[in-house]
Amino acid sequence: MSAAPGQTVGPFFHIGLPYAGGNELVPPGRAGAIRLHGRVLDGDGVPVPDAMVEIWQADPEGKVCRAPGSLRRDGWTFTGFGRAATDPDGHYWFSTLEPGATQPGRPPFFAVTVFARGLLDRLFTRAYLPDPAGADPLLDAIESDRRGSVIATRDEQGLVFDIHLQGPRETVFLSFPKHRGVWA
Repeated sequence: MSAAPGQTVGPFFHIGLPYAGGNELVPPGRAGAIRLHGRVLDGDGVPVPDAMVEIWQADPEGKVCRAPGSLRRDGWTFTGFGRAATDPDGHYWFSTLEPGATQPGRPPFFAVTVFARGLLDRLFTRAYLPDPAGADPLLDAIESDRRGSVIATRDEQGLVFDIHLQGPRETVFLSFPKHRGVWA
């Protein structure tokens, strides 16, 4: 018996979830635009070629965007939401802005959701900017040897955030009862 769409997320989501410009929260080359990119990898470090990554983020001033129209890109409105499919090498990328802190004294972050084959539900995590400063209850609760799994690094293209679905380098994933928001 084969899996039905209700039994696994992928690869069925590739049919209807991607949309034109979904990974461009701002046009590449716009003033202040950065590239957030990385790879989705399985427990053996093998790229996952049919995953989908979504991000939600505050704007550079730390305001959570509430503008409608996230699925229709107009080339200038920043809505704080993006969706990118991975390529055959498991790579994804977004053109976006660096988020600001949503609360005074807390480090800025991207809220990240991952959909992939074999997952019965999506996975939630955060990607903090490099060298997070300030107190953050969630980040502070992660064991120090695993904290790096939720902190992006910088490279010549922008920010790098690799997502390891399991294994020794597994990204720390979050649990939200009934998926109640990610802006806690």
